[in-house]
Amino acid sequence: MSLDVTIARVAQIETAFSQPVATSATATATAPTTTTGTSTGAGSSTFAGQLQGAMATGGVQPVAGAGGGANAIVQIAETQVGQAEQPPGSNDSPSIARYRSAVQGASAGEPWCAYFASWVAQQAGVPLGNQGQGFGYVGDIWNWAQSTGRAIPNGPGVVPSPGNLIIFGDHHVGIVDKVLPNGSIQTIEGNYSDQVSRVVRGAGEATGYVRLG
Repeated sequence: MSLDVTIARVAQIETAFSQPVATSATATATAPTTTTGTSTGAGSSTFAGQLQGAMATGGVQPVAGAGGGANAIVQIAETQVGQAEQPPGSNDSPSIARYRSAVQGASAGEPWCAYFASWVAQQAGVPLGNQGQGFGYVGDIWNWAQSTGRAIPNGPGVVPSPGNLIIFGDHHVGIVDKVLPNGSIQTIEGNYSDQVSRVVRGAGEATGYVRLG
């Protein structure tokens, strides 16, 4: 074999071995971009995102560092908007069964607005009842609130805070979401039109409010 042919063959072999190295280097260079994107997503997770993740693993649990109290009550309630009875009019569904779990002695098929309020309060770390037993009857929520100094009777000049429970006689309860500029109260209520609903109430509709936390 001549010297020229030998040199050409060596050059071909060097080229063949250098190409995979270049490809490997390219792959290594692009890898951090993917990792960085994943890390950024994890670092920017919000309280609502943590709640949704907890729900996906079998039910909402209190989230450490969420702030607790009124802020947590509203945000937890928001995650449930749209949860509906299955079938409509049955006072039941997998979600409603979860709400019942927050109340001792709860029964399937019963009106569930108080179950919902009890469940949200429990998940926010401010359970209803002296033993955290929750309530299935709205009148019991109001009686407990009165006996513990949490009741705020409605009247002229009374403005609720987000996270308060809103009481309508002894038959219905919801959660105050926000006070609107015109004085109306936006609420999140279980068992309203067979589901968890956002509702706008007039300032004079409520019997009173219950302060939690």
